[in-house]
Amino acid sequence: MSAGYPLLFLALGTLGGIAFLALGARKQVADLKNDPQRSNIIKDHGGTPRPNMPGTEH
Repeated sequence: MSAGYPLLFLALGTLGGIAFLALGARKQVADLKNDPQRSNIIKDHGGTPRPNMPGTEH
């Protein structure tokens, strides 16, 4: 049973590394847009929604 512990540590370490990189990427994006509450890089994107195409009303 002790042979499974290194594999468990490797799996948890991999998940921890992925989480660390994801948090770093999120911080980088938040810093780029100067708004840490949202994660998309475009601060103000788009205008009013376009109208539906004819025939798609429900």
